[in-house]
Amino acid sequence: MVLRLSIKKRSVPLVPIGVGIAAFILAAALLVHLWQRSFGVGWFIVEAVCCVAGAMVVTWLGWCLHRLLESVTSIARQLKQDGEANKLDSTDVADELADAIASRIDHYRQKQFTLEEQIKQLQIQLQLAQRQKHNTDAIIYSIRDAVIVVDEFNRLLMANEAAGKLFGFDYKDSQYNPISKLVKQDKEEFTSLLNKSRINKSRATRRELTFADGDRPRTFDCIVSCVYDKREQVCGTVAVLHNITREKEISQMKNDFVSHVSHELKTPLASITAYAEMLADGEAADEKTQKEFYSIIQSQANRLSRLIEDILNTARIESGLIKVDKKPMSLAILIAEQLGMIKGYAEEKDIEIITQKPIIFDQAYVDHDMMSQVIVNLLSNAVKYTPNGGTVTIETQVDEIAKVVRVKVIDTGVGIPEDKVEHVFDKFYRVKENDKQAKGTGLGLNLVKQIVEKVHEGRVFVTSKVNQGSTFGFELPLAVNEPATVTG
Repeated sequence: MVLRLSIKKRSVPLVPIGVGIAAFILAAALLVHLWQRSFGVGWFIVEAVCCVAGAMVVTWLGWCLHRLLESVTSIARQLKQDGEANKLDSTDVADELADAIASRIDHYRQKQFTLEEQIKQLQIQLQLAQRQKHNTDAIIYSIRDAVIVVDEFNRLLMANEAAGKLFGFDYKDSQYNPISKLVKQDKEEFTSLLNKSRINKSRATRRELTFADGDRPRTFDCIVSCVYDKREQVCGTVAVLHNITREKEISQMKNDFVSHVSHELKTPLASITAYAEMLADGEAADEKTQKEFYSIIQSQANRLSRLIEDILNTARIESGLIKVDKKPMSLAILIAEQLGMIKGYAEEKDIEIITQKPIIFDQAYVDHDMMSQVIVNLLSNAVKYTPNGGTVTIETQVDEIAKVVRVKVIDTGVGIPEDKVEHVFDKFYRVKENDKQAKGTGLGLNLVKQIVEKVHEGRVFVTSKVNQGSTFGFELPLAVNEPATVTG
């Protein structure tokens, strides 16, 4: 805003003229005074001249004041006009400024809204990422296999509980520690595998690692994979170790089973073949010898049949294809029926079999043939592992409170080591310490477990002490108020 003060060109410089006139009057008055003193002129004339001069000066000063007031009035009017104009200009500028500010505010408000939406999206993505990380961590920590993640410098980033137990470190408080310091020297093969995989930038390396664990070494299927970033540079390594000790043992059991079965099959077949050839060659001239050969052939054929039947029954039960015909039956009576098959074998070893009188109310819903096989397997197993002159006791108990009927076969045999007891019902399993005592395929007790638990919904149990004997038995639901079925 500009203020313009204009003065007309004709305006006279009043102050210098007034000063000049006043000086002239004073000079004139002084000359008159000197002239009066010199020529004797009276003071009255001097006063008259001074009055006239004073009146003229006063008139002139009035006129100057009037002109001055006009100039001030003109300046004030000009200022007022300029002020009104400037006021209008200021209003326009203020409006334009307000519009610009409002526009800028709207712009930033829209930008703020956009940023808030972006922040919300980022928060959602962050929550999803955190949830995914939490789920990933939970999955890794819940895996039974040992999982270890290291960075490009072989420092531990993540490990689960299974890895901590395997390598002997605290998996929660060992982050960013060198893996070489966490893994003991007896497992250096693992750290060496991690280093080689990282150096070779292998996508996936698989190797079996065996670690000593007391008397029983443990074998792991180890898969090591490198992790790559966006630039295809190795930024870490992941290792997963799956315990295959049990699988290796089962595989070995199967191999042993095939070997045992082959031997078991060959033995009766060889006997049958040999005695049949002797009969064909006429080496059994008398009737007594012929009957003896026929008896041996029949016994070996039955043995071969039982072995094949055990294998088939196990396969049928596991596949669920076996037919079951359950009826209420006294187990004591059923045991008495099967003792005849074991009696001759026990007499050969001078083993006494102790039984109890049948009780009519110990009945359970059972399949006759399958439960007979269970009893025969338990009795023959007891006689097989009992030294000459020992005893085998069969007991039947009824538990009215638990509503079960319990059968126990107690022997005075070689017993089973404590750490092997839990595996005796496993398929193909045989206690190595007892191999010299008797041969077998490892199917008999497993078949007992399958029949009792899967087919009859019962329970098998065992207790044993080395050189003192074993107790094998089973429980079945009691068939209450059902009359027992006596066969034979």
